[in-house]
Amino acid sequence: METLADAEVLLRHQRWKGAYYLCGYVVEIALKERICETLDWLEYPETNREFEALSSFRTHDLDMLLRLSGIERQVREQMTGTWAGIRDWNPKLRYGAPDVQSEDKARTMLTRTKVFLEALWINKP
Repeated sequence: METLADAEVLLRHQRWKGAYYLCGYVVEIALKERICETLDWLEYPETNREFEALSSFRTHDLDMLLRLSGIERQVREQMTGTWAGIRDWNPKLRYGAPDVQSEDKARTMLTRTKVFLEALWINKP
């Protein structure tokens, strides 16, 4: 995934906040892709009209997206530590101070994101 590669580049250049943020974004995109597969949608809703009857789906909340993905129980049972380290991400992090995320947090987020994505792809329907 290209965005994950971007996060790795940011990490190498000591841009901790950006790397951390992109990892969360990668997880969000992967969960939305999984929701589309689970519900046999061609694409995730984008417009206000498409979201009219789907307000629960109009979210960046990773816990909610996990719930809607159809794999929540599996993730919570088999990836407790990994998910715990990912789930606090939110898109508002991009507005924080540049040094909000430490190197350790960014590296840990990248590792957890890779583990999560691998499990997500392995367990596709």
